[in-house]
Amino acid sequence: MRIKKSFQSYPWNWPVLGMLPAVLMRLGNSNNDIIWVLEKNNLTFIFRGPWFTRLHGLITVDPANIHHVLSSNFSNYIKGPKFKEYFDVFGDGIFNADTELWKNLRMSSQTVLNHQGFQNLSMSVTTSKLKDVILPLFSRFSEDGTVMDLQDVFRRLMFDISLVTITGSDPQSLSIEMPEVEFAKAFDNAGEAILFRHIIPRFLWELQKRMGLGKEKKLTEAGSTFDRICTRYIFAKREEKRSTENDHDHSNGERRDSTSSALTWFFGLLSRNPHVEAKIRQEIKKNLPIAGTSQEGPWSAIDHKEFLNKLVYLHGALYETMRLYPPVPFERKSPIKSDVLPSGHKIDANSHVIIPIYALGRMRSLVKGHKIEPKPRLILHMKHGLRVTLTKRGSA
Repeated sequence: MRIKKSFQSYPWNWPVLGMLPAVLMRLGNSNNDIIWVLEKNNLTFIFRGPWFTRLHGLITVDPANIHHVLSSNFSNYIKGPKFKEYFDVFGDGIFNADTELWKNLRMSSQTVLNHQGFQNLSMSVTTSKLKDVILPLFSRFSEDGTVMDLQDVFRRLMFDISLVTITGSDPQSLSIEMPEVEFAKAFDNAGEAILFRHIIPRFLWELQKRMGLGKEKKLTEAGSTFDRICTRYIFAKREEKRSTENDHDHSNGERRDSTSSALTWFFGLLSRNPHVEAKIRQEIKKNLPIAGTSQEGPWSAIDHKEFLNKLVYLHGALYETMRLYPPVPFERKSPIKSDVLPSGHKIDANSHVIIPIYALGRMRSLVKGHKIEPKPRLILHMKHGLRVTLTKRGSA
């Protein structure tokens, strides 16, 4: 009701400035506002930004529209050249790639990620980091009464795991000292600059880029850091291969921020839902080998999968966390050709279609009534009163 009154109190679409002032007035509660607006506009809303910017786009959480954009008419919807300009610091990797290049990079990365050797390596590195780094670190913090930033811990953990599995080199950013890592700092600076590009008019950040000022200066420095450190890792790996004459699997992924965000929200929700934590502990004790017994290890990735697939309730809790707090909060696409969405909205070529995943998981009209038949019955209650009924994998 408060949200509705606020929209009635302020003009929604301003001359020249578009809808941006109304958004800024409600910035502290913008996510709830987006949900309210989408629900009042049949799940699809056209946002108009200031005339001198490109902050225009169609925002939709309509399942039919989403399926159309991401599946049935996928070939017509790409990230687009504008996306690559905003994220140019990441080069021509899969994050920026489109069409055939994206398909080729996706196929090659899936080949690596699904390879048994890589999965065993990833499981070994992750297990080692948990036992040898995370547990001693948490014990030390607990003894000292230190207040820690859980997201910073998880970001460092994922950064170290990613670098070890990709390059074979451990930056050891997660330690008692919590040292500043140049590569990780460059990622943070790049993220801030890219966000800034989306907020200010294009000509301003292009001017800053040409003059080497502000956020654009930090972005240029971040790109140089990426190139220099990646080159060092590549040469080191080549030398290692020459000396050992062994091939190693590599994976090029940017999973640090997304995984750390999901883990942080997961443990944050557990701290506020002790009954869910108790159910997860009970499920783990029931299904995983007891520490110190012959069952405990060493395990291969296949062994881990066998045990982890039994943790149905834990999987449900993780999925529920990512529904409420998705690591990637929105998806943006640009049509190559003009199109008409199933909702009837016309889309011009090179315009923007934005799918706010954060809002999508909280739409009452979409979540309400969704059920999964229980075999066996496992009910999960978490924030916002969503009730999810889970079934074991492979059950009929």
